[in-house]
Amino acid sequence: MLRLFAFLLFILHSSFFTLHSQTQLPPYLDPSKDIETRVEDALSRMTLAEKISVIHAQSKFSSPGVKRLGMPDFWTDDGPHGVRPDVLWDEWEQAGQTNDSCVAFPALTCLAATWHPSLSAMYGAALGEEALYRGKAMILGPGINIYRTPLGGRNFEYMGEDPYLTSRMVVRYVQGLQSVGVASCVKHYCLNNDEEYRHQVNVIVGDRALHEIYLPGFEAAVKEGKAWGVMGAYNLYKDEHNCHNQYTLGKILKQDWGFDGVVVSDWGGAHDLDQAVKNGLDMEFGTWTDGLTMGATNAYDMYYLSKQYQKAILDGKYTTKELDEKVRRVLRLFFRTTMNKKKPYGFLCSEEHYLTAQLVAREGIVLLQNERNVLPIQAEGKKILVVGENAIKMMTVGGGSSSLKAQHEISPLQGLQEHLKGSDCQIEYARGYVGDTSGNYNGVTTGQNLKDDRTPEELIAEAVEKAKTADYVVIFGGLNKSDYQDCEGHDRKTMDLPYNQEKLITAIADVNKNTIYVNISGNAVSMPWRKQVPAIVQGWFLGSEAGIALAAILLGDVSPSGHLPFTWYESLDQCGAHSFGEAAFPGIWREGKKIIDEEYKEGIYVGYRWTDKQKLKPAFAFGHGLSYTTFKVSNLRCAFNETTDGNMTFKVDVTNTGDRPGADVVQLYITDVKCSVDRPVKELKAFQKVILKPGETQTLTLNTDKRALSFWDETTGDWKAEPGDFIAWAGDASDRLTCKVKFTLK
Repeated sequence: MLRLFAFLLFILHSSFFTLHSQTQLPPYLDPSKDIETRVEDALSRMTLAEKISVIHAQSKFSSPGVKRLGMPDFWTDDGPHGVRPDVLWDEWEQAGQTNDSCVAFPALTCLAATWHPSLSAMYGAALGEEALYRGKAMILGPGINIYRTPLGGRNFEYMGEDPYLTSRMVVRYVQGLQSVGVASCVKHYCLNNDEEYRHQVNVIVGDRALHEIYLPGFEAAVKEGKAWGVMGAYNLYKDEHNCHNQYTLGKILKQDWGFDGVVVSDWGGAHDLDQAVKNGLDMEFGTWTDGLTMGATNAYDMYYLSKQYQKAILDGKYTTKELDEKVRRVLRLFFRTTMNKKKPYGFLCSEEHYLTAQLVAREGIVLLQNERNVLPIQAEGKKILVVGENAIKMMTVGGGSSSLKAQHEISPLQGLQEHLKGSDCQIEYARGYVGDTSGNYNGVTTGQNLKDDRTPEELIAEAVEKAKTADYVVIFGGLNKSDYQDCEGHDRKTMDLPYNQEKLITAIADVNKNTIYVNISGNAVSMPWRKQVPAIVQGWFLGSEAGIALAAILLGDVSPSGHLPFTWYESLDQCGAHSFGEAAFPGIWREGKKIIDEEYKEGIYVGYRWTDKQKLKPAFAFGHGLSYTTFKVSNLRCAFNETTDGNMTFKVDVTNTGDRPGADVVQLYITDVKCSVDRPVKELKAFQKVILKPGETQTLTLNTDKRALSFWDETTGDWKAEPGDFIAWAGDASDRLTCKVKFTLK
């Protein structure tokens, strides 16, 4: 009995001291301390080897924490449209897990086409919850490089051509993702506007174009979104790779913008120890020994920011000054993510996530053309012929690092069939063309057998014959995520549709007056047959709920409200990047060097800025998007017609003049009437999406600031707004501006 009493007394005594010790946590473990205090305390406790270990990868997608100090491994994963399936520790092969399927959200071109920042926040939060469930602390996204040319292989992962639209959408995405404790790694910083030879391209661009076009999205993500991570790009600027660049990283990102997060290398994007140490890189990730291709058992010890960096410090080549700054940033990231005990639990493939994906898809689909009001389809008692490989092909697999293992993907044909189940509408299908039937990427397979050995002529003949007796023909064409289409690693070779689609479309349009073409892609395509086809819809890569969203639009459950985030050229001749010869795109190899110099000779004149300047009429203008109802934007006015600080408040009326509810995107552009430098005809500076009932009018308030009136002054290296007259324009597309007002900056 006495022994039992003594034992219990010992337990109570031990518990007292355990509880007491818990109240004396070291500062780095005390959540009541501010992050900077915790960072400095943790830094002071780390050995040189531990500091080195946290600034480079230990596997394909992870870096080690500090186990001695209770800091877990740090796991990243690809986005930006869903959480990529897990691969083996040091191989790209699938890990074979059964719980790494995900919701595939629409591609970012579709998200940008919603012109709805609140949806961007919902998108980011839903993606963050999926990442949390999978144990990921950082999503490698979003991508926000500018749509410079429709040949860009990775444009589908980005947010279009306009820096202001990109800025508004990326801020809310980052905030949504990080609101659940998952770091956003905004990419690819910067000037990563083409994929071919992306490791060798040295971009030559003027300071005005750099700051006015290519940097604002990143600046907004950092300053307003408070992004915790930024990924460097593969390409070079001023002959330095952008994963360790003294200008873009050292000066602009960290010094000028005050970025306090982590710069992560793109996989294999580091090339030099001295530059990696001194020019802004914080965490080096990659593949195998050299970060890209070579394999070895001690692969990750061979990274620039690994054993060779540690040895250089011990040999006296470097002090620990640069190292400690890198580690501070990494520790800050740990305390925001893996060491954040207040982050919520994650969810995978929840109903809410699918609803978010569906809502983004529906609001991003763009009605480009609708002659004779062919859309929406009046399906009752009718026969609908669906044509095209893209009506049945899964699009979530492929495209590069954004390839996903979706829990499910509803095809356009399935969506229409499901929507019309039980009705007296007949649906037939004809293949029409055969494209890429492989259906696999990086070990993930669609399971689809798309093989068809018929000739193009046989496929077209079958589709035409069926089209003759159909009330409507819906052709699902466009691109896919194969090489040289919408895919990482290569740019498109042409703007034309592949796989004999032009012949198919014109042949069907010749026999059926109610032909509807739905383009599935992240890029614009040439449409020489455009005037033969009454209805054209841009359907993007819509992810898991693609078929549901497309059916809702085509059959009229929802009125389309997407607007283009880029200019849809008639041909490459209308694109500024293609107007200055090979030197401007794709660039010219240096003699005797493995470097391509690509000069952005169009400068600030990207997209609608170029077509405005050259007085060109594109196929569809930036900001264009039709509806099943009509709208009137009118009565633009400003609160005062003079300003000294540049801040302006505009009011504008928008009325639904049709007979059904719908949403419109009201866009505000500003013209500098007279300036000491050449400026665009107009530039987007505010927008708002609004839902209206038939006959309803709302007055919108649109605010701008001095930055909206400014240009980048290359002589002072800063933003400058010159006093004088300005004009504000309002409408619902860059070529449909129905009202204006003049004001003065004093």
